[in-house]
Amino acid sequence: MPSAASTNARLVSDFDPGTSTVAFTGVVVVGAGQLLTASILPGMCGRFAVTTDPALLAEKIKALDETTATSEGQGGPNFNVAPTTTISSVVKRHDHPSPSLRSPHDHPSPSLRSPQGQPDDESRRRIRSMRWGLIPPWSKTGEDGGPDLKKGPLLINARAETVTTSPAFRGSAKTKRCLIPMDGWYEWKPGIVEGAKKPAKTPYYMYAADGEPLFMAGLWSTWRPKDADRDSSPLLSCTIITTESAAQLADIHDRMPLTISAADWDRWLDPDADIDEGLLRGHGDLDRIE
Repeated sequence: MPSAASTNARLVSDFDPGTSTVAFTGVVVVGAGQLLTASILPGMCGRFAVTTDPALLAEKIKALDETTATSEGQGGPNFNVAPTTTISSVVKRHDHPSPSLRSPHDHPSPSLRSPQGQPDDESRRRIRSMRWGLIPPWSKTGEDGGPDLKKGPLLINARAETVTTSPAFRGSAKTKRCLIPMDGWYEWKPGIVEGAKKPAKTPYYMYAADGEPLFMAGLWSTWRPKDADRDSSPLLSCTIITTESAAQLADIHDRMPLTISAADWDRWLDPDADIDEGLLRGHGDLDRIE
């Protein structure tokens, strides 16, 4: 969990051989060639970095890559993933789901379902492209035919303590749970600088000490315009679940993404099982984070 407080700049990470990313301290932060004003950055978790190509990620975690047809160019490294960006998300779905579990990218086939309407195949991990910022299915259609997002907050985060009761998230919490892979995430800690009119913000970058991606608990949803055909392709969107910070991270911010350990991935993603409230109360891979 490096800090830039002691120097003018800090090395964020050497994600690609021969390259590096530098973030400067103070109210202006530079990362991967992008200039960010810390004072306008959203709260936790509002920025993160991801460098793994979806196809490589799918191979690594034994998942189907379903991102190719929907997101050309998504696979490049992004050291400043911002809200509304199209990101990769890991879900677990059936090839032939029951009607209650069906989603836009599932392929229903009534002849391959049991007489009780239950899926007769094992659910599989899949990588799908989604908009970061969950859009509930009941969101109104705007004048441009897309979701009307002028009112209400941008749902990039969901609190672990309320995902099962919040109207915006409880539907997704039942059967549409996902994982958001990332290399790490950023936080800006306010501090007092002598002579400064406004508190300075020191950037911190949290990542796994072993260099492997972190997988954050998330929820996803589907949205279609009003009067759209049910078989039409919808907009997929997701949110990252946050929980109370623990250990050394509590000194940086009071919230952190809810990490899910590899041993618990399938339990979290299982579309046929109720949400595991124990995972919502845990901290997953906290011991891997620096």
